[in-house]
Amino acid sequence: MSRIKTILTNGIWYENPIFHQVLGVCSALAVTTQVKNAIVMSIAVICITALTNFTVSVLRKIIPFSVRLIIEMLIISTFVIVFDQLLKAYYFEMSRELGPYVGLIITNCIILGRSEAFALREGPGLSVIDGIASGLGYTLILVSIAAVRELFGAGKLLGYSIISNPDYHARGLASAGGAFIVMGILIWIMNAIRRVGGEK
Repeated sequence: MSRIKTILTNGIWYENPIFHQVLGVCSALAVTTQVKNAIVMSIAVICITALTNFTVSVLRKIIPFSVRLIIEMLIISTFVIVFDQLLKAYYFEMSRELGPYVGLIITNCIILGRSEAFALREGPGLSVIDGIASGLGYTLILVSIAAVRELFGAGKLLGYSIISNPDYHARGLASAGGAFIVMGILIWIMNAIRRVGGEK
């Protein structure tokens, strides 16, 4: 249990892929104008990272080291395509809103990074947990950024009007630049919390 707890806390907090390693930033800029988009993208990353880790871990002893990156990318691509097709079949409106960004999960460094750093060395069970933990860490940042951008950029949260003042406009937060600002502030806050807690 202590190993599982360590894997979870590392993925969600100590080795959070966005604010600690600054990975997966493109999606943080692209899909965080609304919380619902961030949630769907986060679910995709959690599922794909966990499934990729599991598959790579199961096959790790028979994957030739010289072509491991190609095989890992093929595995990631397969799960991304499956998720994209399921999204189109059952939630077409969201598929249209996310546009090409679901497909771009293939290039997300978080997924390939966890395959290389963990799944190639550990068993399937722990690899799945590591994938889920990294996905949850990604979710923490992505949904937080989206909540700030949607609330202060559109006066809404999950589509519900929160700030009813018709003269309220902070459209800058809806731009990519606004996402950079929110992400930077969020990373600064989280790193400040870590320093107060005595972490390096």
